[in-house]
Amino acid sequence: QVQLVESGGGLVQPGGSLRLSCSASGSGVSINAMGWYRQAPGNERELVARITSGDSTDYADSAKGRFTISRDNAKNTVYLQMNSLKPEDTAVYYCNVRLWGQVYGYWGQGTQVTVSS
Repeated sequence: QVQLVESGGGLVQPGGSLRLSCSASGSGVSINAMGWYRQAPGNERELVARITSGDSTDYADSAKGRFTISRDNAKNTVYLQMNSLKPEDTAVYYCNVRLWGQVYGYWGQGTQVTVSS
């Protein structure tokens, strides 16, 4: 079993920045891909960014040029640096960690990001 702990959400003004972190722990953890998703009220959960074990990245169009995903394999941690935040980025952000051999992976508990003046 893998436990995920997210941190870094909060309230920020438009144009501001936040950095989300998600750390995975558990015995025998061997991580393949890591990613961030978000869900706004009334909307489905959507991909924001993901990163593979080989550091290949994939971003939603809405995140390109503003968000950067990175990972620290020694710490089993994935980060999401979010710059130039907009009100439409307001959502609960969820970390997803997929082990080798898994299809769906594990989900974090979610962290609220609110962009408002």
